[in-house]
Amino acid sequence: MSDHPPSHRSVTRVPTSLVTALGYGGLVPFCLLALAACWPGGRNQAFYGFALLAYGASIASFLGAIHWGMAMRDGAGGRVAYLWGVTPSLIAWTSLLLPTPWGLVLLAGLLLLCFGVDWQRYRLHQLQGWLPMRLRLTAVACISCLAAAWSMVR
Repeated sequence: MSDHPPSHRSVTRVPTSLVTALGYGGLVPFCLLALAACWPGGRNQAFYGFALLAYGASIASFLGAIHWGMAMRDGAGGRVAYLWGVTPSLIAWTSLLLPTPWGLVLLAGLLLLCFGVDWQRYRLHQLQGWLPMRLRLTAVACISCLAAAWSMVR
């Protein structure tokens, strides 16, 4: 085993077809749970809203963990990368403690914040090829959260 960091040539600069399918597949729970929470006269609105919030919180935690992993891989970003790596999970956990509609609003803001950080950090790692997909995933996830939140308070 070598003491040298792995080559950046092994990093996927753009999403593969498998990653693209998994990414867009990850939107299915966002969309279905938001639809169920927004369904007129639907039962269990609180359940579906909280299920959406819990799913989104797990996704936000994953988004932070990506930065932790990049820092582990090449040491880039130092303390800031590690601190950011845990921040989304802490904010997502906080969103679970709020009334569900407010938690969904906080989660939507967190997902936007994660995208903003990714926009900056991915460029440092020459991963900007991932950003168009990240933008689309973020937009659909945020719209889903906000639509469910709005439906729950109206």
